[in-house]
Parts: sequence; C-alpha cells; structure tokens
Amino acid sequence: MNRVSLFVLSCLAAGGFSFQVRAAESSGETVADHVFIGRHIITMEPDYEQSRRGRPSALAIRGEEIVWLGSRRQAKSLIGDGTRVHELGNRALLPGFIDAHGHVSFLGATLAWANLAPPPVGPVTDFETLTATLRAYIDTHQVPAGSWVIGFGYDDSLLTERDHPDRRVLDGVSTSHPIALVHVSGHLMAANTLGLSKAGIDSETPDPPGGHIRRDPGTDEPTGVLEETATYPLQAQLLQPRGNPLDDLVNGLAAYAARGVTTVQEGHAQPAGVQMLQAAAEAGLLNVDVVVYPGVRSDDLTVVDGMPFGRYLNRLKIGGVKMMLDGSPQGKTAYLTRPYHVPPPGQSADYRGYPTYGDNHVNAMFAAFLRARIPILAHANGDAAADQLIEAVSLAAPTTDHRTVMIHAQTVREDQLDRMQPLGIIPSFFSAHVFFWGDWHRDSVLGPERGSRISPTRSAWDRQMPFTLHNDAPVVPPDVIRLIWATTNRTTRSGQVLGPDQRLTTFEALSAVTRMAAYQNFEEDEKGTLAAGKLADLVILSRDPLRMDPEDLLSLEVSETWSRGRQVYAAPDG
Repeated sequence: MNRVSLFVLSCLAAGGFSFQVRAAESSGETVADHVFIGRHIITMEPDYEQSRRGRPSALAIRGEEIVWLGSRRQAKSLIGDGTRVHELGNRALLPGFIDAHGHVSFLGATLAWANLAPPPVGPVTDFETLTATLRAYIDTHQVPAGSWVIGFGYDDSLLTERDHPDRRVLDGVSTSHPIALVHVSGHLMAANTLGLSKAGIDSETPDPPGGHIRRDPGTDEPTGVLEETATYPLQAQLLQPRGNPLDDLVNGLAAYAARGVTTVQEGHAQPAGVQMLQAAAEAGLLNVDVVVYPGVRSDDLTVVDGMPFGRYLNRLKIGGVKMMLDGSPQGKTAYLTRPYHVPPPGQSADYRGYPTYGDNHVNAMFAAFLRARIPILAHANGDAAADQLIEAVSLAAPTTDHRTVMIHAQTVREDQLDRMQPLGIIPSFFSAHVFFWGDWHRDSVLGPERGSRISPTRSAWDRQMPFTLHNDAPVVPPDVIRLIWATTNRTTRSGQVLGPDQRLTTFEALSAVTRMAAYQNFEEDEKGTLAAGKLADLVILSRDPLRMDPEDLLSLEVSETWSRGRQVYAAPDG
C-alpha cells in the first residue's frame, strides 16, 4: 500500500476518537508554558466528528510544541508558577491554517499600490472610479513626474464597461507618469502610452511564445493590454527596487497572520525573491513559516543548484519548484479543451486559450525535476493544461512519494480526477472563485454546464483523495474564513448557488486548509492537527465553526494566531 493510500485511509476512517497525552511529571521542568482550556478544542483529526466522547478540553504547549491534550481537570498538573492559562470560553481552538498556494511577497507589495479591486476588496466599479482612484493615488503619494504609478486588482468582468482599461483610458490619468495596472488574476496587465514606451513595446514588437499583445483593429498599434508572457517586459520595469522589499514582506506576513495562517507560501519566486526571503529569515523577520517555490521555465536543474530542499532554516523552507502551464480563466487565457462560452475581443468562436509551453517542453520539465526528487507545483487552470500535467507525470513515472500539486485545477474533469488519484497528483482548488467570479464563469467564461463545477471539491472528497484549498493571495485577500464559506456555500456575488452538488461540509473544508494542506507540504507529522509532539501552530476563532450554519460563517472572526508557541496576532478587541 503506498503512502497516498495510507493517508486516505487515515483521513476518512471512522471510529473511536483518541488523543495523545504526554503525562506531566511532578518536576517543575515539565510544566507547560501555556495551557488553553475550553469546550471547543477542534483537533481536526479525521475521526473528530464521529466521536463525541473523550474530546479534549485542555491543551498545553511548551516551547514550540504541543506537549499534551486532555481534560480540564487533568490540566492542573501541568500548571506552574510560569504557566499562562488561557480560558477560551465560547471561542474555538484549531490547528493554524496552512496556505496551500499564495504569494506572500507580492501580497506585501500590492498593499503599497493603488487598490483597483471591485467591492468588497476595493472601490472600483467602472473606468470613472478607476481613473479617479489612480489620480487620488498620485496626489496622495505625491508621485513625481516620470515615476511609475502601479495599480493592482482591476477586474474587467466586474467593470461596467466589461473591458480592460487601455492606453487611451490611462493616458487620461497622466501622460507624464508611466502607468502599469496588474489585472486581478495577475496574468494580464494594462499600460498607458508612456508605460508601453518604457517597456519597449510598440507596433514592431512581436507576440512572444505563450503571450499576446492586444492591438487596435486594422493596425499593429498595441492597445496597452498585454497577456501572459507579453507582460514580462513591463514586469521587468516594475521589479526595479522601490523602497525596502523587506518592509513589504513583513506587511504580507502580518496580513496572513491576521487571518489565522501559520504557514504561508511564496508560490513563484524569482532568484532575487529567494535571496530576499533568505535575508529576511537570517534577520529573524519571519514570524510564521514560509515555504518558497522558485519558478522554473525549463528542464535546467542548475537554476536550483545549492538550494536546500525540504528543511526549514530560520522559518524558511525551499519546498520545491513552480511551473506555469497556462493562464487565467477569468482573464480568458486559460488553456481549455472546449472553446470559451464567449470569446474575448478579437478572438474567433473556437478560441480555447493557449498553453505556456508545448507538450514536449512540459514533459521534459517534469521528467527532469521528478527524477531529481524535487516536488513540483504546476499552475493549470484549464482542463487542457491539466491534461498536459497529468500526461507529464504519467510519462515520468515517478517511483518516489512526489506529491505533485495541480494549482487551481479550476476546470478539472471527472475523468482527470480518476487519472490523478493513482498518480498521486494533489489538486489545490481556488474555490474562492465561486464567489468572486462564479457569475462570470457561468455567463461568459465557461457557460452553465462547465461553470457549475469549477473547483470540484466534492468530487475529490468522495474519491477519498487528498486535496487542498487556497486564495492565491493577492489575487484575492488571504481570508481563509471567506474561503471556507465559499467552499461550503458556493454562493456567487449575485446570490445564486453555483454547483450545489460540489459543496463541502465545514469540517471537510477545514480539513483542506489544515490536515491535507500539511500533507501537501510533506509536513503531516508536525502540522495540520492538534496532537502531542506537533508544532504549536494554533488559531483561535470567535466561535466554533462546526456549530454554525455554513451561511453564517462570514461572521466568524480570528481572535488570535499562534505560530510555534508564540502569539503572532491578537484581534484589536481581544
């Protein structure tokens, strides 16, 4: 029996609940640093819900570890002069949430940019509010002429115009500032005329492989809207040092901690980003664990030479590598097997998006890194890109416990899940999409049939295969509670339920951001459940989520976050 099968059996086995007890001795050396006491200590062990008897009402930690779980009465023997006792009351204690996919440094950077997101994240609903927000940003930050103005989060699917702001719209904001806007998906960008010029993009610039420069009808003049790899020259301009990137990182870490996340991800790091994270780790700036995945574009293993995979050093771990196989469904660049329901402007009715790389290139990358026993996260939104990933793993035929992760898996089909399970491929679903873009997927991107089963979490759970959930911050904020709400309710912005047969229970959804997320990271022995000997990564919630109606989960709040036995966040009113 392989390790994946053993994991599945342990995840879904029913039976008597048990918890580990590490008995305290009379010596003062064994007293706890902290003891938490309450009626809602949710261990997230797979059989927690099945057994109502014997659940712990107290948990003790010493140093970085959980050392004991048991009853309130038994906890007295672990309390000494230096022990802090925390009465939970009606609050719930759970394992800290684990970020299965996100971009902590990018999140931190965007917090300093103009917020162009639609409600409830930002203020922009049309071109008028977008341009007004940019002008206010220039004035408030006193951006000098010639300096870049960067905005993040505009969403053509939710703008009144149902279009991207092109160079003409942005020239109306300023012709003396180069302007670059990052689409909410991160896969498209828009620039004004000066911004295009700074990036060296004009009518003579050809479309790069895996990308597209949108052009004015009948001419070769760029509209200012760039897709996928065509954004790289503009990105290169924005990556020039501005301020202290360590400040951005600290802000990103704080945003995660405030949402109860104790292990975060840097999901597509460039060499400079890896070096910055290593410097932050050496300086002691990481207050939660960070797992970094350097981005790779070929089968050249030298790009990761000397990187210590699989072990933490000062809270930082190189977890594997990240590959990009396609684009964004909401941006209509994801690679599909069937055409888009409504093709984007300038595309024919049979438009299916496009891959980042050809099949042979993908096969070579997977073969090289799997052979080197380096874990892979591969971005695959469209089902055609998912086919590339599945076939590449199948051809590589890894004999080790590789745990390849299909990031997003938005349109993965039932037959693909059937193939993924025995291959040990883990889908990580971006199920917050159901709220943020569910209406757009149903009405424009995929149509009612395919749109109703985006992020098919129930299909994965019923197959007894490990899977995870993520927010892909900063595409959407790292709000795990909203992610759980979206996964259990599947309610769109318009209030409609999209694919009710794919809904999970609250416990099932929580499993995907705790226990199964730890498994994805090869960390199931130290994280993901509350058990003696595991790291004291904890989140305290304002109420017990398992006793709430799923529709009310958005009222749940994070009260405290603890990472390795230290409090890293406390709510202002707590």
